[in-house]
Amino acid sequence: MPLVNNHNFNSMNIPLLVAIALLSITSVSAQVSNDTSGNSSSIDNAKCQEQLSLYREYHKIKLYSYALPHWRWVFQNCPSSSQNIYIDGTKIISSQIDETQDPELKSKLVDTLMMVYDQRIKYHGKEGYVLGRKAIDAMNYMPGDLETAYKLFGKSIELQGNEAEGAVVTYYLSTAIQLANNNKIEKSEIFDAYDKAATITENNISTAAGNEKELANWMNVKANLELLIQPHATCSDLVKIYEKKFAENSEDVNVLKNITSILDRRECTQEGDLFFRATEKLHKLEPSAQSAYLMGRLSISNNMLSKAAEYMSQAADLYTVPEDQVKALYILASIHTNNRNYSQARSAANRILQINPSEGKAYMLIGDLYAASASSCGDDDMGGKTVFWAAVDKYYKAKSVDPSVEQEANEKIGQYSRYFPATSDLFFRDYKEGGSYTVGCWINENTTIRGIK
Repeated sequence: MPLVNNHNFNSMNIPLLVAIALLSITSVSAQVSNDTSGNSSSIDNAKCQEQLSLYREYHKIKLYSYALPHWRWVFQNCPSSSQNIYIDGTKIISSQIDETQDPELKSKLVDTLMMVYDQRIKYHGKEGYVLGRKAIDAMNYMPGDLETAYKLFGKSIELQGNEAEGAVVTYYLSTAIQLANNNKIEKSEIFDAYDKAATITENNISTAAGNEKELANWMNVKANLELLIQPHATCSDLVKIYEKKFAENSEDVNVLKNITSILDRRECTQEGDLFFRATEKLHKLEPSAQSAYLMGRLSISNNMLSKAAEYMSQAADLYTVPEDQVKALYILASIHTNNRNYSQARSAANRILQINPSEGKAYMLIGDLYAASASSCGDDDMGGKTVFWAAVDKYYKAKSVDPSVEQEANEKIGQYSRYFPATSDLFFRDYKEGGSYTVGCWINENTTIRGIK
């Protein structure tokens, strides 16, 4: 491999450096194992140690051109002896690329740099991580062949998942945009790349709590992704692109997930009915708690409350995380309340209490349902006022299990206690304060007789 010959190190005593390196062989021998590439029978291990030590001494003081011949010998003859060969090698070869002005030599050096990454994977694994680093150098040193870098970024992300580096996901989106702008790939691939990059970023942000440096890094990645995507992400453009994709692949679950994820992430769910149709189709092909929940929310937006109740009930059944179940059940209770299906709303609230008996808001909700029933439950002998006893019971229960609702509960206790039957009415009907009473109607619940003077 040609070397850069223009050295000007007058103050350097190169023979002395060599002597120091040779004296260091013993200290590094523990780092070098017998080569497993098939060369160990013909290559003296001591020679490997000697050349490794020589190149590393030059490498430490950044005399990369002097390190190069020794590094190259180790690379060719002892390829599995140390991972440092490849870590250091990228710096050594990159320095040669940066220094040379010869286009032909530069091209050969870039090929060598790419080979260094391949050899590292062959002998030391970590394919996903190494491909990310290889992709960055391919992007920088092969600007006329961004397709290669783009594919490498994509493969790295596929292998690394949430372990992908922030730079890799950022450059992945950047190269996708450049290729789409040059008509090398479809514009929809921009948004596919964005979705993958943003998903990884959000996952890392959520897991970086407590690590300020890590959180700041991923928040910066998120800001960069948003800056990159913004000029390309109008809702009308997205819908136009994905309408075609939906028409061609309406039975493909992965395509449907991609469409719904992109439109949701870019807040384009109300642009036409594509999001609704894609989500509905996805739910039919692969029912899940999340697709049921989304369909419930969409049905509410479209004022399809009966459908919304069906979907939210499915979501509550399918969710396995208690917080998610509670979220769906509250919405289900709200839908039934709007439809004046108070009994079904109470059933949803009771399911919440089965999940979390200390959920004071669920008791507050049941109390509100009872209070709202006064006019429709007026067939008792006190004009429906007995329902307020049951309602107030729930408010007391709410604040007893959940201090966070105490103020609201006290306000409602004061509000609805004013509607209790008068003490005189109780007397004429032969009811004794403190006695037991069963509230009828749909409530059908035991309570305590109380009056106001």
